[in-house]
Amino acid sequence: MSTKLRWGILGTGNIARQFAAGLNASQHGTAVAVGSRSADSAAKFAANFQIGRHYGDYQSLIDDAEVDVVYNGLPNHLHADWTIAALRAGKHVLCEKPIAMDAHEAERMFDEARRANRMLMEAFMYRSQPLTAAVVEAVKSGVIGKLRLIRTSFCFRARKTEGNVRFVREMGGGSLMDIGCYCINFARFFAGCEPTAIHAAAHFYSSGVDDAATGMLVFPDGLLSSFTCATTIQADNTAYLCGDEGYIEIPIPWKPPKRSEFIIAHGHPPRMDQTSAVTPPCEVRTVECPGELYGIEADDFAQCIVEGRPPRISAEDSLGNMRVLDEMRRQIGLRFPGE
Repeated sequence: MSTKLRWGILGTGNIARQFAAGLNASQHGTAVAVGSRSADSAAKFAANFQIGRHYGDYQSLIDDAEVDVVYNGLPNHLHADWTIAALRAGKHVLCEKPIAMDAHEAERMFDEARRANRMLMEAFMYRSQPLTAAVVEAVKSGVIGKLRLIRTSFCFRARKTEGNVRFVREMGGGSLMDIGCYCINFARFFAGCEPTAIHAAAHFYSSGVDDAATGMLVFPDGLLSSFTCATTIQADNTAYLCGDEGYIEIPIPWKPPKRSEFIIAHGHPPRMDQTSAVTPPCEVRTVECPGELYGIEADDFAQCIVEGRPPRISAEDSLGNMRVLDEMRRQIGLRFPGE
């Protein structure tokens, strides 16, 4: 693919900075414009990432005729309106996760994408990575037997909570929306279907959003999945795929390093009552990443647009994830304005 798509970046926050850095190293895309609610922020962002045009509002970027694709890195509550505006302006859109505040918003977004005949995809970056593809092949090969259990963790301790969008209910905050969505997406992806039962519990921060949550999904044929997510707690942030003949451990599943590893283990775990436990036999597989993480994601999306390949994350996939999030928020009692 020789076509180089011209990207406009909505937002200048941390995730937008990471995406812009990756896009600069991509093969099939280049950033030509950035839009922010602050003209000063947009100008600084443009200078840092060698972007030619910068706007102190979002609409000007949407109206830029030189932009082919929009990356929406705005806070959750702005995903739907600005994604729809970009689609109506004839742009393809890569929208950060979670794609919307709820499933109803997401349906509106994908309806508009179909009407506009433009590509819309939710940006779960890990899904485009070689590590994820390698783990998928390992599971399909039967090396761990029948998949029976999925366990994931995604937690961090936010040092600054005041003004942090993750802690603002009106902006779609909360650990479930911010990072629990990864765990849900991972489980549904490897299960290959939607859950038949959903359970959730949470701890709430003083601002009215969950700062820690646990969830369990039950899939057809008895496959179980459990996860923990938190924005005020530290954890190992690993993923496990457990079968009846072994298990796979992914030490860094969400933001893999250039040289990634996953572990395939067989046998019984060490006995807890032995002084010199013997660990089960295992195989460490290494996966090389050929580029920058977000650059790979951008190129993956570009191939969908130019070559007509189905998106890595389909509309049905995103809608399924939002429906699980909606149900979990209902169970923990987290409602957003207008619901």
